[in-house]
Amino acid sequence: MAKKIALFNHKGGVSKTTTTFNLGWMMASKGKRAILVDTDPQCNLTGMVLGYRGPTELATFYKREIQRNIKAGLAPAFESRPQLIEAVSCVEVDGQPGLFLLPGHIGLAEYEVTLGIAQELTQAIQTLQNLPGALAYLLDKTAERFQADIVLIDMSPSLSAINQNLLMTSDYFIVPTSPDYFSVMAIDSLTSVLPNWHKWSMKAQSMGILQNASYPYPTVTPRFLGTIVQKYRPRGKVPAKAFQEWINEIAQSVSRRLYPALKGIDMVLPEIAYNTQGIGPDFCLATIADFNSLIARSQKAKRPVFALTEEMIGQEGVVLERTLRSRDEFRRTFSELADKVSGLVTYAEGA
Repeated sequence: MAKKIALFNHKGGVSKTTTTFNLGWMMASKGKRAILVDTDPQCNLTGMVLGYRGPTELATFYKREIQRNIKAGLAPAFESRPQLIEAVSCVEVDGQPGLFLLPGHIGLAEYEVTLGIAQELTQAIQTLQNLPGALAYLLDKTAERFQADIVLIDMSPSLSAINQNLLMTSDYFIVPTSPDYFSVMAIDSLTSVLPNWHKWSMKAQSMGILQNASYPYPTVTPRFLGTIVQKYRPRGKVPAKAFQEWINEIAQSVSRRLYPALKGIDMVLPEIAYNTQGIGPDFCLATIADFNSLIARSQKAKRPVFALTEEMIGQEGVVLERTLRSRDEFRRTFSELADKVSGLVTYAEGA
């Protein structure tokens, strides 16, 4: 069965979407069959993969491919239709065999209130018992159809009911960050938020009405894989001093507060799992510099920065040589990141 990995931080601007796209592409290039799932109503991942630049182009896609999005996939449960949820027909990502997109939809936010009521686990649950397990059921069915190994979930920057559900029904999760004060605050916030979500999930797993639903609520505990720090400005090959200071602050928040809180509720892997992948006490999977001018070319080509060709970059001479060195460095970084993620998952599944 495919393993679901959520990329989550309720702080915005930490490159969740870009990281999901780049990591999925790299994992597919290494032989994994991967599905990218866009659960953010802003649909940035969908626009990035499809190369759409605005709402008009997305609207055309939704009209033409009416069933190829996450909202349509969930409609049987959330709109009380007399049919079971079926796998979504994902979009094949151009240029990378084995990589697929489950498109997002702005209308997914319409299901937020109903799911929130269902997850309150009150007496009203009798009429809403199928909703808490519906998201996981849809993702599992879609992964099964495409014979996926990995499902990467790009989540919105919020503490919504949908995010609570997605994270707590995933197998693993990664916390992307950026080197600034607000990422430190977000890490500290997750130290209390995630234990509360875990408590709710344990209660949901114990309820017979949810286990006997058409879409049973999964009995799973998500495990923390680590953080990613992205969007710093380098000096040479290391972060500039001001960015390094915030990277250090994030590391301290994770090692001293977040990790102990998660360890207390069994939401981490055994320490030896991290050690085998060379992950230190800061639990940082990768530090990734700002893409700078490469990001624009990446978006235009619908490819990660590390997969850009010389023709796509469109430069010459010394400038091209410098850009190619930068591209190749990003390739090494994401290759190592993909290997660490795969290694952690493999260790966990074999333990």
